[in-house]
Amino acid sequence: MISRAISRARPAHEAPAAAAAAVESQLPQTARGATVTRLFPPAPSGGAAPGLPARLLTARCLSFVILVVVPVAVAAIYYLGIAADQYVAEFRLSLRTVDPPRPEALALFGGGEAGHTGASAESQIVAQYIASRAIVDELDKKLDLHRMFSAPQGDWWARLPSSASIERLVNYWRRQVDPFYDQATGTIVVQARAFTPEASLTLAQAIVAASEKLINDLSARARQDSVAQAAAEVAAAETRLKAALAAIGDFRDRTGSIDPGKTADADAALAAKIRGDLLKTNAQLATVQALVREETPAIRVLKARIRALDTQQHELDREMTASPAAPPGAPTVSRQMGAYEALEAERKFAEAAYEHALEGLDRARETADRQHIYIEGFVPPALPQESLYPRRWRSLATVALIAFAVWAIGCLAVQSIRDHL
Repeated sequence: MISRAISRARPAHEAPAAAAAAVESQLPQTARGATVTRLFPPAPSGGAAPGLPARLLTARCLSFVILVVVPVAVAAIYYLGIAADQYVAEFRLSLRTVDPPRPEALALFGGGEAGHTGASAESQIVAQYIASRAIVDELDKKLDLHRMFSAPQGDWWARLPSSASIERLVNYWRRQVDPFYDQATGTIVVQARAFTPEASLTLAQAIVAASEKLINDLSARARQDSVAQAAAEVAAAETRLKAALAAIGDFRDRTGSIDPGKTADADAALAAKIRGDLLKTNAQLATVQALVREETPAIRVLKARIRALDTQQHELDREMTASPAAPPGAPTVSRQMGAYEALEAERKFAEAAYEHALEGLDRARETADRQHIYIEGFVPPALPQESLYPRRWRSLATVALIAFAVWAIGCLAVQSIRDHL
């Protein structure tokens, strides 16, 4: 603080001497010389910058060489002299469906389109599949990815070691194959890199074939599940119908009646005939009683006939309907008709369900015969002519920028520390 105040009060060429005198006057005699020398080192000779010690300048130059010049030189040697060319085969595809796309609620409220292809979920599945281990395992059997990625055309830094594990191969695959799903257009863009144009084209074509196989497997699995579900519904409806028919058969065997409804119709017709005969006989009896005496055989016959008709009518009534005095479990036509109608209704429902299940099975089989989702490759992979990787000058500029930034930050940090000491 004392030195800064003195420096502000005096001219610039007298500030160091005045500050030294002020500090030396406030220190003990034994420590004056060393302290002043440490705070205000002598000006360097030989044309060095004023106020910058020669040792600090040398350290900065050495750090610049180590942190900037050496990394840039190594990167230049690698990118300009060692790095092997890598060729890129790009293709674009989209998934289409024969079914019309269904609008999604979020898309409608958001004002956007509700899916361009109708198969956005499957498109995301394909994009994730291309970056997964599953496709690596499948293509490694066909193309020998270890041999392709460890080709002698590649440099030691960029190529894959021939003895690499499957996990390392998957990580290397994700560096060489870049799938991207564009939600705005519903397309999948894939770039495949290799050390030769032929290898990159072969790799891209194999990825397309594997993606088509995945979509076919997913579609076939969905179709099989649909048919299997429809067949299960048919089996359940058939079981229900068989149970309903078996219940009707048991009812007929137990009651001895084929159709209680027809039995009731016959009993009703018989009851009507009995009532008619009874009325006719009563009329005849009244006529005969008016002409002959009561003890004549004709009157006795008519009375006996009337009693027989009354008995038949009461028995028929008891058989058809349950009277209040009848026991609860007495078999009557009305009770049989109630039980039979319930069984007949279940049979009709079971038949309708069975017919509906059969129609569903036919529709599922008809739908399964069609391929609902298919890949449309509107930009097929082509043989590249020029290498796009490595991007030599861009990578070299990136290394130089990072190295210079690290060196500059380090110098600022060191200078800040020195200013606070």
